[in-house]
Amino acid sequence: MSRVHWLGTGLSSIPGLRKLLKKGYETFVWNRTVEKAQNLLGDLTNNIYKFDFNELEKQTTSGDVLISMLPANYHLDVANLCLKKNANFVSSSYISEDLKKLNNTVKGKSLVFLNEVGLDPGIDHLMAHELVKQYKEFSDYNPNNIVEFLSFCGGLPKKPNDFCYKFSWSPLGVLKALKSKATAIENFEQVDTLRPWHNVKIHEIPSINKERFEVYPNRDSLPFIDQYEFENNWRVKRFVRGTLRNLGWKSAWKEIFEVIEKINIESDQEKLEKLSNMLWEKHSYEENEKDRVVLNVSLKASKDNACIFDRSFLMDAWGNENSTAMARLVSIPVALAVESVLNDKIPYGVTAAPKSPQLVTSWLDAIKKEAQIFKFIELRRLSKSFINFTKHSLSTWRTSKSS
Repeated sequence: MSRVHWLGTGLSSIPGLRKLLKKGYETFVWNRTVEKAQNLLGDLTNNIYKFDFNELEKQTTSGDVLISMLPANYHLDVANLCLKKNANFVSSSYISEDLKKLNNTVKGKSLVFLNEVGLDPGIDHLMAHELVKQYKEFSDYNPNNIVEFLSFCGGLPKKPNDFCYKFSWSPLGVLKALKSKATAIENFEQVDTLRPWHNVKIHEIPSINKERFEVYPNRDSLPFIDQYEFENNWRVKRFVRGTLRNLGWKSAWKEIFEVIEKINIESDQEKLEKLSNMLWEKHSYEENEKDRVVLNVSLKASKDNACIFDRSFLMDAWGNENSTAMARLVSIPVALAVESVLNDKIPYGVTAAPKSPQLVTSWLDAIKKEAQIFKFIELRRLSKSFINFTKHSLSTWRTSKSS
């Protein structure tokens, strides 16, 4: 039977890794600090090793699954090792251009390189695939309808604070993202945002006490129009994948934005690290402090200026005595991905989170157990219907029809 090699036991690894170990999969854990991994997992396994590429290569055999929970700059090296040893690859990160180039080689070797199977990207993809499927099956579906898609996700402190944020790991990633351009569709046109704080909007989620958040576009949303299988002739008014923050974030971070604007990411690394260290010291989570994750994905369609389809997913989770919400919602989907690869349920090649209705259903059914609130919301033309996943199975809402 194929074996599992889990690389990295950082903050976003443990809940999913423990689930795999408890299910009895032959799993090897690799971490830079063996003692740290032993403290976290020693009650379940003795197969814990110091991470080293040479040793990993010796231990990897054909058909194994390597999960890279390492920093993104390691993924390609792990992927190339998989090609060399005829092993499969899993990562929660976005598919890089370098990984895309390996697709034909991966297919030719009958291997699976499965990516984007964490929280965002990951769970958001599953929700999007389900909503698009439902819309295509909708009785009033028509390519001439006007379509709007929104997907916002954010990691937040459970207890609000004046800074409107807290860091669970190095702020460097957040700071670099704030210097990145974002692209989305607004009012039928492509909109490029050079800095996130230039395009902050208010987003209200009625089903959680009409709570309001600040949201902004993140990365390039456009490739996901094809990934979510929108038809080429759809009239897309809005398509935005973005980040969600607590109300007041833009104001609270004003001075940070002013500093970032003056920093050159390439040449001012020392200044960037100094800012990162300062933010970590002042705004990192304290021990046992609870975090929160909010994910809202929606799809709407209109005809003759009237909304005819309005369905969405809402997930709201927070940390408990065993783990942070972020750790659960990143690592549990990764564990589901590993099981799907081991059970030959993922097509060969370099792929993202699965699209097949069966896997989408089963994964979402498992993920809903990790969130305190997980809802499918259908706003009908004549009434509102809120379907709570804690009371209804996914098979129930799959068969629901718009009135």
